[in-house]
Amino acid sequence: MPQLLSQLILDRCPHCNIDQPTLNFRAGFASTAISPPIERHWRIYACSRCGGAVTAWSFTESGDAIEIFPNPQGVPDQVPDPAKSYLRQALDSRHSPAGAVMLAASAIDAMLKAKSFKEGSLYSRIERAAADHLVTAEMGRWAHNVRLDANDPRHADEASPLPSPQDGQRSIDFALALAEFLFVLPSTVNRGIANSEQPNDAA
Repeated sequence: MPQLLSQLILDRCPHCNIDQPTLNFRAGFASTAISPPIERHWRIYACSRCGGAVTAWSFTESGDAIEIFPNPQGVPDQVPDPAKSYLRQALDSRHSPAGAVMLAASAIDAMLKAKSFKEGSLYSRIERAAADHLVTAEMGRWAHNVRLDANDPRHADEASPLPSPQDGQRSIDFALALAEFLFVLPSTVNRGIANSEQPNDAA
């Protein structure tokens, strides 16, 4: 874990996802819980690239960070390739919204193909996945509220403006939620079933 020093050493900024960010110390304070009386030391850092604030705390003034907010995003191991690679690249491209949208759309496309939804547009396949109860109806509606058309940035015109940073983040958020729903949650449930069916240890 990184330590609460003059710079917080993270692989990537939780906001802009830049590699090896410079996160400079800006403020610090201590807090104490009433019960039990545990003292925590907080530090706030700012990314020199995007200006995003990152907060971390430790039990000692310059100790190992116990938690970091926001938590740096990653791609769950349960997501198969090539969707995992596309999604990781989308996270790495948050500073470039057009690229983030295209890569998130490619990740969603690959996830749906992994579940045998291969024909039609991306939106129509999400709708069919909702109709077949692979995803919820709410996720189908969510898809239409985010920009997922990977062709728009490549064929930009007056009717199709370049994606905004918010467009890029919304596309990534949907892709991560879809990955959680299609791969992470089923894996967790199957593991829980398997563990619950194991015989109890002998007393």
